[in-house]
Amino acid sequence: MTPVTTAGLPIREYILVGLIAATLTFLLTGVIRRLAIRLGAIANPRARDVHVIPIPRMGGVGMYLGVLGGMAMAHQLPVLRRAFDFSLDPVGVLIGGGVIVLIGALDDRFEIDAWTKLAGQVMCAGILVIFGVQWNVFWVPWGGNGDALGSVVTLDNNQGGLLMVLLVVLLVNALNFVDGLDGLAAGLGFIAAAATCAFSLGLLNSQGGDVGVYPPALIAATLAGACLGFLPHNFQPAKIFMGDSGSMMIGLMLAGATTSASGKINYTRFSGSDALALLSPLLVVVAVLFLPVLDLLMAVIRRTRRGESPFAADKMHLHHRLLEIGHSQRRAVLLIYLWAGLLGFGAVSMTLFDTTAVLWIVGAGLVLAAIVSVIPRLKSRNQGVS
Repeated sequence: MTPVTTAGLPIREYILVGLIAATLTFLLTGVIRRLAIRLGAIANPRARDVHVIPIPRMGGVGMYLGVLGGMAMAHQLPVLRRAFDFSLDPVGVLIGGGVIVLIGALDDRFEIDAWTKLAGQVMCAGILVIFGVQWNVFWVPWGGNGDALGSVVTLDNNQGGLLMVLLVVLLVNALNFVDGLDGLAAGLGFIAAAATCAFSLGLLNSQGGDVGVYPPALIAATLAGACLGFLPHNFQPAKIFMGDSGSMMIGLMLAGATTSASGKINYTRFSGSDALALLSPLLVVVAVLFLPVLDLLMAVIRRTRRGESPFAADKMHLHHRLLEIGHSQRRAVLLIYLWAGLLGFGAVSMTLFDTTAVLWIVGAGLVLAAIVSVIPRLKSRNQGVS
């Protein structure tokens, strides 16, 4: 891919809409907190929970309002308005996001059963598909001829729509499962969205300002801002939880931004190695959410082997294990941030900088993160020996 430069990129505009989303989320979350208390949307401590006092939820409503404000500001900026003029992706994400926030808010208050929520998630994914947010082409690393690395698979509407539904359901539930420690889901959402926005800006430069790259960058920038604005209210000790209204919205918007960035690219304009790089938004989300998705899959396997429902709750998630090792809540969250940041921004950096150097840096960072993660266990063993 063409080396990234900042000349001509609307970086300031994206930063502005992100800050607008962050500011509105920060200000409105306090109002939503008081509303949640009045409505009785309270998370009372359960056996599997880490918090020990009742905490209001529905914070996702404030996050969505922040995203809405950021999008409205973007629509008033002559440069970023092109994201709306030439694509329905932002509108589709706003409508699908609004519906899934409503479903999540009802769950935050009345605790909807898991299968009803799953049906709602599929419906919201369908809304994205109706607005054209789906995969049209997909690069695979096999089937190439001669110098070509891999090949491009063209999807029909049914295949692309099904892939989109599966991606939305996977990311929505991965974020929902990981939302077990104060600030964890919001921080991971910020890292994934910021990395996706950075990639989209790099892709915007390499494609000579192609307007098709504006929507994913806008979706990611507003989501990053909303997550950032929510963190001061949610970082340990949390004053409010985002609830399902927030975690499901983050998952849906990440799926939308990823698909908007990678699912409609004309791969014939790029070499095989570039095609791999152009899948970076998907790789970024996979990298950032690798631990949550792995945690989700392990939970499903663990519960079904015990003859329980895949949605049955337990206290064996990754964040629970970090606490058992001896980490505090804050340190466990920061460690998962570190892992996610290294993997996510490492995936983006591979498309912008020398791959070998990036692999060395990311590898060294992962080794350091692994050592820091097991220090409490090593200390307890040493103390036991002495």
